[in-house]
Amino acid sequence: MIATRQFSLIKSGNMILALLMLDWLLATTTDATTHEPGFSGPIANVTAPLGREAILACTVHNLSSYKVAWLRVDTQTILTIHTHVISRSRRVGVTHSDQRTWFLHIRELRESDRGWYMCQINTDPMKSQLGYLDVVVPPDILDRGTSTDQTVREGASVSLTCAATGSPHPQITWRREHSKAITVGGAQVTSLEGPVLNISRVTRQHAGAYLCIASNGVPPTVSKRIMLTVEFPPVITIRNQLVGAVLGSDLILECETEAYPKPVSYWSRENGEIVPIGGGLEPLKIAGSYRSVLRLPLRRVTVSDYGAYKCVSKNSLGDTEGTIKLYPMPPPPMDNRNVVQRLNIMADRSSESTPYGTQDFRLQDFNKAAIFSGDHFFCGLLLLVLTKLMSIT
Repeated sequence: MIATRQFSLIKSGNMILALLMLDWLLATTTDATTHEPGFSGPIANVTAPLGREAILACTVHNLSSYKVAWLRVDTQTILTIHTHVISRSRRVGVTHSDQRTWFLHIRELRESDRGWYMCQINTDPMKSQLGYLDVVVPPDILDRGTSTDQTVREGASVSLTCAATGSPHPQITWRREHSKAITVGGAQVTSLEGPVLNISRVTRQHAGAYLCIASNGVPPTVSKRIMLTVEFPPVITIRNQLVGAVLGSDLILECETEAYPKPVSYWSRENGEIVPIGGGLEPLKIAGSYRSVLRLPLRRVTVSDYGAYKCVSKNSLGDTEGTIKLYPMPPPPMDNRNVVQRLNIMADRSSESTPYGTQDFRLQDFNKAAIFSGDHFFCGLLLLVLTKLMSIT
């Protein structure tokens, strides 16, 4: 019984001694950990544009005689140790601030620099932490995979594509030049998103320049201009199909043509004779992208000028014509009041003797009076002679 109690006491003493030893070891370990170097905070991830400089920061404490190193994780390459650059790249550098913050510099960034980087303290065991470097790249539109200028027949369908690279991946926006609306599916919109612009049943109103714009938040935004050309046969518009003209007057016959490819347009008479260039009949063409105005000036109209004129337009897709008929008109009636006023002035009669107002008024009307024909002039001269005879009597 006594032996058993002695054994229990010995066992209890050994347990107490073990607990004391464990407590001492824990205290020693804690004290050692408190004085060993460590990291004061995580490495902040860095985002920098292509071609610029990126700086990653690693903050430590209690460094003492230990060293800080920077490594590239994916290639397991040592870049720097303490203040020395190990990498052979001239773009890599290292700086520090009071032995607490160690900076890894990577200049003239390339896309291949994107990835994880490790800051390491050479303790035993080694301590380390990671930081990520993201290299953003402005958008670039690729020639391969992007549409060039397109030419399509009216009524067909067309797809315009735009391929771009960049990091982050660019967003593609389509717009028309000069802020014109894009007609798709019967609706008109100012812009469309996506790498492909589909237009079904193309009309001539779809023709023009389209802008493929690529952006990803990294300046600069880039764009490419794609010209859409629509082919269609000629269409002629004549606003006045009947035109009256007085003998000896001047006028211009006019018709509008619209076509692509560029048409051959001319004027002809009703017998099929083409109006020659030069002389009194000279066609003048004012060309635009699709529209053109064909003008035919007629100077000092004669009897032979009356009749039908055809405006003809032809291209590789077809031809069409429109007709204008030129008919004679009588001259405007003579204003008798102006004739009397002119005779009064020629007879040197005073303004009070006329019922037409002051002399200034009559002179003003005289300046605007129509030109007399030969018969009118003879009658006027006879009236003037009679007036003079009456005054003498």
